[in-house]
Amino acid sequence: MTEAAVLGATERWVRDVVVGLRLCPFAAAPLRTGRIRYVVCPAVEFEAIYRALLAEVAAFLELPPERAETALFVVPQGLGEFDTYLDLLAAAEAALEAAGLAGILQLASFHPDYVFADATADDPANYTNRSPYPMFHLIREAGLAAALESWPDPEKIPEANARRLRELGLAEMQRRLADCRGDSGG
Repeated sequence: MTEAAVLGATERWVRDVVVGLRLCPFAAAPLRTGRIRYVVCPAVEFEAIYRALLAEVAAFLELPPERAETALFVVPQGLGEFDTYLDLLAAAEAALEAAGLAGILQLASFHPDYVFADATADDPANYTNRSPYPMFHLIREAGLAAALESWPDPEKIPEANARRLRELGLAEMQRRLADCRGDSGG
């Protein structure tokens, strides 16, 4: 798979699933204004991906929010196993904490096989965090805090998302994710 294909699938997922299904009410503005930074990591090995993610964190934080409000670090060839992905997420979060970045930067997690701890693998609600490829979402805490202040009942967003995706059903969510990757024929 080419970098262009990975970027295309990721951009379709953001546009059609994340924004299109209103899973994140704060994603539409950076999408519309071109302030989402997309980075494809070609590494396959855990340690190389980890180092690349930390390098991206540093590069992202050097950019002004007007240029890159948020970033998606996409790993198309590594971290296929969800548990391995979670191990890297934990290591990266620990590194951010050790670097004093708690309260400055947050990592959100997305994976093709994402399963919430209290859910079954076939629960459509898992698709709130299922993506075409394993990826890490870099979120500036200041921007998130500002967005949350203007949103009524932000704590209800996950519950509303789960309800919406369960109403759509598993087959529909599988189709939508396959469409993003371009492998559904639909």
